[in-house]
Amino acid sequence: MFDGIEFDIRLTSDDQIVIHHDRTISVDPGLLSGRSPFVEDWTLDELQEFGFCSFEELLNHSVIQKAVQDEGKVLVIETKRPSLKVKRSGGLFARKKHDVHMGQTMHGAEQLLDEYNIPLKSIVHYAFHSRMDVATKYGGIKAPWSSLRPNIRPFGGRRTHRTFALPEFISNSFNRLKKKHQKNGSPMMPCAIEYLVSPTNRIPVGKTVGLHGKQLETLTKQRQGFPVYLWPVKPNREHSVLNAGLSALTDYSDPDLTWLPSGHARWQQPATLPLDEGQQSLLNATDEENHLSVLTELKNETPPWSEADPSRRRELFSYWKAKWNWQPSIDEMLTYSTQSVSMPWEFVRMIGHRGSGKTQRPVL
Repeated sequence: MFDGIEFDIRLTSDDQIVIHHDRTISVDPGLLSGRSPFVEDWTLDELQEFGFCSFEELLNHSVIQKAVQDEGKVLVIETKRPSLKVKRSGGLFARKKHDVHMGQTMHGAEQLLDEYNIPLKSIVHYAFHSRMDVATKYGGIKAPWSSLRPNIRPFGGRRTHRTFALPEFISNSFNRLKKKHQKNGSPMMPCAIEYLVSPTNRIPVGKTVGLHGKQLETLTKQRQGFPVYLWPVKPNREHSVLNAGLSALTDYSDPDLTWLPSGHARWQQPATLPLDEGQQSLLNATDEENHLSVLTELKNETPPWSEADPSRRRELFSYWKAKWNWQPSIDEMLTYSTQSVSMPWEFVRMIGHRGSGKTQRPVL
């Protein structure tokens, strides 16, 4: 449905890669037979018996392979740190063990990506880990990487996470955070929605940025086209986020959601099924009564990016560069696009977050 997917990986006790978000296994505790509740204390086979998916199973899926290998879609891979109660984590102060564990997890993922011929330019690693630069060196990571800020510690619940993250949020404005990612060589900047919406966008020290008016002008000027992946983006803000030139991570993947609460038709693939300026104006102008016929018309007449000819691509680049202040030249963008199926990270994307959104715990 979207331009890519974002999902979470963990390292099992037998050093395999499983897709799993929470620190504790998302099953009814009664199914654990008194054993450790933490994912990293179980083997991949044991977790698969519960019904969880291995990273290899995902990469082996024909739809995933076609999307990434042929259509330019992306995989956004969040590597999770284990609970500090897991023995192999080393506890709170074992920084080297934390770095090695993260590097080993990403390395295991990259081995599978290579085995299944997934272009590394079409994936990005990131994590809530303040020493990603060190972890990627331990893992010998070749793919692009970034870091999630403010950092969320691998202990406690929502209130604890926010309490520990607040000082970093206050001291790092959007612009300062962007410069840190650029210094690290990151291809994109993951960003919490709180940086751009009221009242939380007024908390960080520095100029306030947002999705409308002067705050949007400040955002565009500060960003200078640097790719930003915003999370989490609810349907009522989706149109504003994409219109600002930001990629959106969404938990809302209902195919029947075609009309947004903001009063706009929903376009789910702005990167892989991109609209030119005239088509975008048509989409923006449609009303709820006629939006389904407009969506059908646009989907039938719009060539996928992978099939667009050079003149179509140049037209789109010119439109986006002018609108969002992209820094690379149009010729540079065209050259990048002709050398690989992968798209420049500047492309504005819709990313399906974990594929299905938030689910009550336990999941199984």
